[in-house]
Amino acid sequence: MRTTAGPVGSRPVGERVHLTRAGPPGTLPGMATQTIGAVSFRQVGPCLAAEVDGLDLTRPLSPDEVAAVHAGMDRYAVLVFHDQPLTDEQQLAFTRSLGAIEHAIGTGLREQYRLPTTFADVSNLDVNNQVFARDSRTRLFSLGNRLWHSDSSFKVVPAKYSLLHARVIPSKGGNTEFADMRAGYDALDQETKDRVADLICEHSQLYSRSLLGFTDFTDEERERFKPVRQVLVRTHPGHRRKSLYLSSHARGIVGWPVPEARAFLRDLNEIATQREFVYSHRWRVGDLVMWDNRQTMHRARPFPEHEPRDVRRTTLMGDGPTTAQVAAA
Repeated sequence: MRTTAGPVGSRPVGERVHLTRAGPPGTLPGMATQTIGAVSFRQVGPCLAAEVDGLDLTRPLSPDEVAAVHAGMDRYAVLVFHDQPLTDEQQLAFTRSLGAIEHAIGTGLREQYRLPTTFADVSNLDVNNQVFARDSRTRLFSLGNRLWHSDSSFKVVPAKYSLLHARVIPSKGGNTEFADMRAGYDALDQETKDRVADLICEHSQLYSRSLLGFTDFTDEERERFKPVRQVLVRTHPGHRRKSLYLSSHARGIVGWPVPEARAFLRDLNEIATQREFVYSHRWRVGDLVMWDNRQTMHRARPFPEHEPRDVRRTTLMGDGPTTAQVAAA
């Protein structure tokens, strides 16, 4: 099923690229720095992820700066902006400069919202800014974020970019890991590429949470989280590279027996998340990390459950469904 991985991607015409001999912690020797206008991108992961210099996200960006961000996302799929002391309004303004926002309505089990629905509140804090109790339904449901996933793959129109800003971080742990699904696809042998080309999967949060033993859903929640269909292979509209579109939400493959489908999807996940395809981000306050859900999976790592972790996500809507929807059983 596996072959060696292909190249990270072709370079846009006009970019300047040089190889660094050494860099800050987390930078691998020989990694390229790409410069577009006044914006530089220094690769920090093995085949994805770059730190961005030359942008102040607290102020409005010019059209050229917005174009540079999109170009960086196309190439690296994950961008890291350090030392960005953003307010909610500034984070929203930056997000809206890139495209239309996806509202976070009915995607979790919060009974009261701490933040407006323009944000996905992926913190461990309740409406009073207190850490959730260890046995809270909301907290236990959110533990599904520790599984590899793509944001909103359980929606008919899945997410494009996610932008996560760190306001308060725990004393240890809590990293976010990102897997390059382009590299995962490239690592498949041709027979497997042919096999996955036209497959359709069903995605649901009911399934991803059941993997952790969380099955305590009301009838209303089961209706809200009913499965949707997504292609298994996506082609990027810009550079045209193909990616595996995997997620812990994927419960099966249309037309396949369930055990066979889940075994096959597990094999694909193991290939796509091997360490040479993964960047692990260690958070510090003021970091904004954005990623392309069409080209990556990600997962949160554990941290002390009694410590606050206030991270706020804005999300860009995708361009449309990846496939036609049919009522799923």
